[in-house]
Amino acid sequence: MMRSVSRVIAMIICALPAAAVAQELKPYTIVGDGIPESLTGQPGDAARGRALVLARSSTCILCHSGPFPEARFQGDLAPSLAGAGNRATTAQLRLRLVDASRINPETIMPSYYRVDGLTRVGSAWRDKPILTAEQIEDIVAYLATLRE
Repeated sequence: MMRSVSRVIAMIICALPAAAVAQELKPYTIVGDGIPESLTGQPGDAARGRALVLARSSTCILCHSGPFPEARFQGDLAPSLAGAGNRATTAQLRLRLVDASRINPETIMPSYYRVDGLTRVGSAWRDKPILTAEQIEDIVAYLATLRE
């Protein structure tokens, strides 16, 4: 079990930059404080989402902590992800991942699915989203399960 989880995490880490490069941004509509419709038209996979959250390359646990007993050195700059599914709807979670600056213009959280209007973007990520639409949906699916 642990070996297969490690293998999935390794595949995700290797696929992150390549996946983001290979995909154009899919259109979405912000309604209130969220994006109600899936970016892919389908629900994400919570198991893949958990692996992405724990992958250092996604940067989630560099700032956030959560119910991840196996993850060492979790962040404390941002709120814990524990209970995220109770505190926010899937639409709200999706917007926070796509472009957290829409909710809080002063946030330090990256815009994971935005390429326009950004400053100080590394050349490897210029004109490319950090995460694909599928990865956003997988993370949303996982965060929605975190009910404390």
